[in-house]
Amino acid sequence: MTRRITVSLPDDVAEYLDKHPNSSAVVADAVRARMERGAAVAAALRAAGFNITDEGIAAARGKLPKFTEAQRAEAQRFQEALEAGRRPEPR
Repeated sequence: MTRRITVSLPDDVAEYLDKHPNSSAVVADAVRARMERGAAVAAALRAAGFNITDEGIAAARGKLPKFTEAQRAEAQRFQEALEAGRRPEPR
């Protein structure tokens, strides 16, 4: 089954999708990948002995503050070092 929906996207994302002949497939792949990551994390937590429930997830959602710009920059620096094959230097 296929449904048509309307979404608002940031300009950079819309421009990226404009370049692809099948933007629906690009979006579907990205959403499925996100869904699979969430399921994999829940499975790993369950395997480690955590009791993961929909109610618990709903209760935990929003409990942590959002990352600051400094935290995002540090995570980006860390990721870039890993991708370059280096051990990130502590700050």
